[in-house]
Amino acid sequence: MATCELTSRFHPLRVGFLSAIGLGLALGLAAPAAELTAPVAAPPEPAGMKLLFNGKDLSGWDGDSRLWSVKEGVIHGETTKELAANNNTFLILKDQNYGNFELRLAFRCNATNNSGIQYRSQHITTGKPANPWVVRGYQHEIRNENKLPNVTGFIYDEGGKRGRICAAGEKATWENGSKSVVATLLDAAGYEKLFKLNDWNEVVIVARDNHIQHFLNGTQILDFTDNDPQLALKDGIIALQLHAGPPMWAEYKNLRIKQLGKD
Repeated sequence: MATCELTSRFHPLRVGFLSAIGLGLALGLAAPAAELTAPVAAPPEPAGMKLLFNGKDLSGWDGDSRLWSVKEGVIHGETTKELAANNNTFLILKDQNYGNFELRLAFRCNATNNSGIQYRSQHITTGKPANPWVVRGYQHEIRNENKLPNVTGFIYDEGGKRGRICAAGEKATWENGSKSVVATLLDAAGYEKLFKLNDWNEVVIVARDNHIQHFLNGTQILDFTDNDPQLALKDGIIALQLHAGPPMWAEYKNLRIKQLGKD
């Protein structure tokens, strides 16, 4: 059937509607947001968690001693104009590898830059890294901001090629080279109410096989399933980040972990 014959069969309003749909597809407009689910509480803390920081010094950790210290019983990382991080640098938990685990800690930071919690990551020591403390892998973003999407809790592929793998507030799956969002765990208003600006915030990270969950101040903010056969990370180290760029500080305390079995 000729194009002019096909078009003539449609009412003008219908033609306009179909044209709008086509224009939207051509411009790549976003699909409607996934349905907002009921809040999910963090699991109760399990017995037998292992402390990762003694509250006194950085025994068991390795990082740039000019930038990392212990102040008033907490891990303190700070960059200044005089002591800058020209590339991302990390405080690395030494000689400990974790696959399935539950990690709990508290953090606070200022808003001039950002930090992060690395897990299932690798310490990069070959190929001329930018400094002796380069890490690649999953990163739980840390920021002192409460306006989505640039907030604490999203997963960033530090040193990898996937960028922001899963945003805060999303329940999503990664497979066949892309992310599919299946639900919204927390909207912008909910996140703004949950996060404590300029104060301590509690983080829980649960990683079991290819399933990862992030919780903030007792509420789930991310649920991610990584089904990529080549890029999904199974195990690795834990580290804390100081990001290159403007001077910043970040503090961490009450770091504890428990290894978990497989599903």
